Amino acid sequence: MKKYITIISSSLLLFLAACNNDDSRGAATSENDIDAARNFIRAALDGKFNDAKGFLFNDSSNLEYFDAYQRNYQKIEPEVKRDYRESTIKIHTVTPLNDSTTVVIYSNSFKNDHDTLKVLKKNNQWLVDLKYLFQHDADTMLIPRQYKTDTLK
Repeated sequence: MKKYITIISSSLLLFLAACNNDDSRGAATSENDIDAARNFIRAALDGKFNDAKGFLFNDSSNLEYFDAYQRNYQKIEPEVKRDYRESTIKIHTVTPLNDSTTVVIYSNSFKNDHDTLKVLKKNNQWLVDLKYLFQHDADTMLIPRQYKTDTLK
């Protein structure tokens, strides 16, 4: 009897695990512009690059920026990766430019360094455009960055 219950329990656990394996969900989606930015940032901070890529506007420039970020993330120390995973996301400013483009200024509690993302609505899906982060200066310059004086020489 005990052996029978163990077999049933094991089978039930395997069945439940298979039910929770959600490979059928397709591409990642977000309800709105802020949700897309938050989902992308969280996945990137957690090192979940396949998830983050699902929120990325798919063009060659974005893929190059994303691949460079991914390579750099792989080189950092495990303790720093943990700090990124444990950090919280702070949304500072949300600026809708029109009905399909929003600029989000954010930071994370680990680095507390303001960055900017542009979120675009394409084919009814909100996606992050990394080009804006790397190709602008004005938006994040409005908020002063904090520098440690002992690191400046």
